[in-house]
Amino acid sequence: MHTLADGYARPRNNFHLIRLFAAWLVIYGHSYPVTGHADEPDLLLRLVQIKFAGAIAVDMFFVISGFLIAASLERNRLTVYLGARVLRIFPAMAVCLLLSVFVLGPLLTTDPGYWQSPQTWAYLWKNLVLKRTEYFLPGVFGDLPSAAINGSLWTLPVEFRLYLVLAVLSLLGLFRRNRFNVLFVAIAVAAWFRYGGQPIKPSKLDLIWCSAFFMTGTLAWFNRDRIALSWPILLAVLGAAAMARGGDFYRPAYFLALAYTTLFLAFVPKLPQIRHTDLSYGVYLYGWPSQQLVQHFAPGGPAWNTLWATLLAGTLAWLSWRVIEQPALRLKGLWAARAPQSASAPTDPAPASGTAR
Repeated sequence: MHTLADGYARPRNNFHLIRLFAAWLVIYGHSYPVTGHADEPDLLLRLVQIKFAGAIAVDMFFVISGFLIAASLERNRLTVYLGARVLRIFPAMAVCLLLSVFVLGPLLTTDPGYWQSPQTWAYLWKNLVLKRTEYFLPGVFGDLPSAAINGSLWTLPVEFRLYLVLAVLSLLGLFRRNRFNVLFVAIAVAAWFRYGGQPIKPSKLDLIWCSAFFMTGTLAWFNRDRIALSWPILLAVLGAAAMARGGDFYRPAYFLALAYTTLFLAFVPKLPQIRHTDLSYGVYLYGWPSQQLVQHFAPGGPAWNTLWATLLAGTLAWLSWRVIEQPALRLKGLWAARAPQSASAPTDPAPASGTAR
């Protein structure tokens, strides 16, 4: 029976394809609120019931991120790890923010005081330093069902802080299998006693979900030689989630099924390969603004919006990859003395795409 470790050791994996599909799933999920159909459930929300398509995509992203980021930290020195994380997130995000503030905003704003408004500069600065997510620019998209410039940005501060959490665990000597396993169980038990069965405000619930999936991905990395990948196990976890749907144990069943299915799909099926181009982060960054532009100039329903926003976001993502992301990743070589790395190891992951609804 093959394990996660066996899958990771092979040169072939499906991470790029899964992330790209998840990024598109975010666009599909957002097409409902962006077009004013927020009360209509998308296909995945009808199936899963507790989460819409974009939120399911986010869960997948954080599982993958936790797994691959842990791999990156284990095989690199801490300075190289942190430098790689900065180069993966900030250059592409900064360009997207600058385009939003200095191109999209001035062209579409109806506010004559756009440049004097503190909101304009708060959007740029607070999002750029990942201090707090700002969603609005003065006078932009005010006539649309949602006025947000980019409703997907909220996960970036969460993810970057999780990167730093792993760095701190490494400094404390806790980034080892047995110690991390004990820590994971302790945090899970404490969280259950603190929040189990209690109403939680949406922002805190999002943070808990993202952190839990990320740390589960890291747990899977440490225990990769103990986690079997097999079709019977996959069918078992999916069947258990289906039988638990609507019951008290549905959320943990969904959690287990989502985490296992994501890692299973990454290594087992022979899916079409995407090797040297990773458009997922760009599709994530430009997905929501593209949807808003489509709704502004050619309003329509969810299917219409998804189609044209996919084409626009895909084009911008390709430009982002070729002009910004790929050159930035080459700068990792400036961080000297990189630790030995397996030639078959997957590339460092793109940041997890986010959703807001």
